[in-house]
Amino acid sequence: MGRMASKVFTDPEDVARLERWVEELATNARVRIHVAGDPPVEGVVMVTPTIQVFKDANDVEGINGTVKLEDPQQPGWSGVVWLGDIVRVEHLDSVTMGATKA
Repeated sequence: MGRMASKVFTDPEDVARLERWVEELATNARVRIHVAGDPPVEGVVMVTPTIQVFKDANDVEGINGTVKLEDPQQPGWSGVVWLGDIVRVEHLDSVTMGATKA
């Protein structure tokens, strides 16, 4: 298996949290994503993320996923955020209104 992640999740509550982020991060939504220990990342969701199976550095299998963002104001820039690192999503447009907290 070639899919590695720094963190993987198996607990049902963690899985539910990742699934909520997938619902929040609709394609073309302009969002500001707050991650643990880093500054927020802002951009447009390129593709609704999916949850996938990964292994961590200890060879533990679990799930995680990524969301890819692009910024029309910065051509050529893109950012990838791990769903498991997200603590809050702010919607900056009307594609999906509201904000969600873990």
